[in-house]
Amino acid sequence: MTGQRIKQTFRLPPELASDLARQARARRVSQAAIVEAALSSFLSPDGADRLEAAISRRLDRMSRQVDRLEWNVGLSNETLALFIRFWLTANPPMPDDARAAAQAMGKERWERFVESLARRMEAGPRLLEEVSRDIVPTSAKSELND
Repeated sequence: MTGQRIKQTFRLPPELASDLARQARARRVSQAAIVEAALSSFLSPDGADRLEAAISRRLDRMSRQVDRLEWNVGLSNETLALFIRFWLTANPPMPDDARAAAQAMGKERWERFVESLARRMEAGPRLLEEVSRDIVPTSAKSELND
């Protein structure tokens, strides 16, 4: 769009006019150049295609983030389930006369656990860093070796 120009006069709301001026200064281009680029983009027949491509890229990124989130939640659920199973099988029921002492010890252990969890969540290392998604389960390893 070089060469001959046709003058157009239009009015903008004050806040839009100041945004335009600020962008022109920040980018070191004329306000007319910004308006021309915006109008070209708005009126372009492939504008819808570009918008669709941008939305598609965002959706792809969000899909990957949801996949990672699903993996993290699955890991948390399996970790908790495995811990509960081991805890229930490794700890026999206790006699009634030892229950008060065990509850006091449990409260102390709980407080240490929460403190340790808080430190780990703040500074790491996180379980996700220790457990790789690329680890092949032992059942799959035996299938690979067969």
